[in-house]
Amino acid sequence: MNRESLRRLGTVAAVIVGLLIVFSILSQHAYFLSRVDQQEVGVRFRGGSIYEIVGPGVYSDVALFAEIKMVSSEAISFSVEDVEVITRDQQRVGLKVSGDAFRPGIAQAEMLRELWASYQGLYLSDDALRFRVNDLALQAMKSCVGDRTFTESVIGASRDVLLQCIDERLSLLAGNLGLDIRNVAIPNVILSEEVQASLDAITKSRLDTELAQQDAIKAREQAAADQAREEGAVRVTLARQQEEVRQRTTLAELERQRLEAQRSVIEAEKSNDLLAAQRDLEINAARAEAAVAAARAALAEDLVLAEVYADNPAYAYLQALVTNASALRETDKIIFTPEGTSPTIVVPGPGIYPTISADGQSVAPVPAPAEVEAP
Repeated sequence: MNRESLRRLGTVAAVIVGLLIVFSILSQHAYFLSRVDQQEVGVRFRGGSIYEIVGPGVYSDVALFAEIKMVSSEAISFSVEDVEVITRDQQRVGLKVSGDAFRPGIAQAEMLRELWASYQGLYLSDDALRFRVNDLALQAMKSCVGDRTFTESVIGASRDVLLQCIDERLSLLAGNLGLDIRNVAIPNVILSEEVQASLDAITKSRLDTELAQQDAIKAREQAAADQAREEGAVRVTLARQQEEVRQRTTLAELERQRLEAQRSVIEAEKSNDLLAAQRDLEINAARAEAAVAAARAALAEDLVLAEVYADNPAYAYLQALVTNASALRETDKIIFTPEGTSPTIVVPGPGIYPTISADGQSVAPVPAPAEVEAP
């Protein structure tokens, strides 16, 4: 190699070294066509301080210590497991918790600016972020499980309450770092063999108790059904008897009403008969009084004559004579009797011979089969 070649080689080397020096100087004070992807946030620096926080795009800058750093806004998945966490009642359980952590995005630009100096390592390194979130998840697990009993931590719907507690406490701890925790889950609960055996015994005991309760409930329901069936039969019989009594009562009431109606008719008939009898009695009494009055009216003249005859004997005697005289016919014989006596008249008849006493001496009558003497 001749001197000319060496000189050219030295010149090229000097140019390369100069370019490297210039590039090194420029790299500290400029950047060109730096791209911020869709899932990133760009943090632009000037003079060592944050100049601007930008979203997706292409950026260039030439300034004193100009620089741009990319912060990923993608989810950083974490999964942490603790095989021995002590519950409030001194039981050991194991938990596995998983979820996603998110760094501040363009919407949280001010938070990113404020917390950059303290937590830029978490914002730029996925491993650092995952390690820190795992520690926070372990702390939240121990805190939430330690506040609960074994049953409240691992059985049934209590796991949902435990999950909510871990989510809330982990979000609170990570929020101080500007991180957002989402999709927290407890995919597995780890139990030791002793704990698993105890849990199986508890589960079996609970199942046995529930089975016994179900048997008791079934027996009570069967007894209730039998009782209801018997009560139904009794109610049917009672209803039938009550219906019979009701019908009998109704019939008795109808019979009573019929008898009362019949009695009313009889009483009315009796009342009518009594009224008719009273009317007949009144009519007969009226008729009797009328008859008495008529008899009195008919005998009034005779009674007056009787009173006159009683008060005047001579007149009565005169009337007797007149009567006797008027009773005589032309064929009759005149009979003279002594003064103060009355003649005896014998009515002649078959086999009777009249006997007349004119001087007070009686003539012996001829025997006859019958004799009628009239006064």
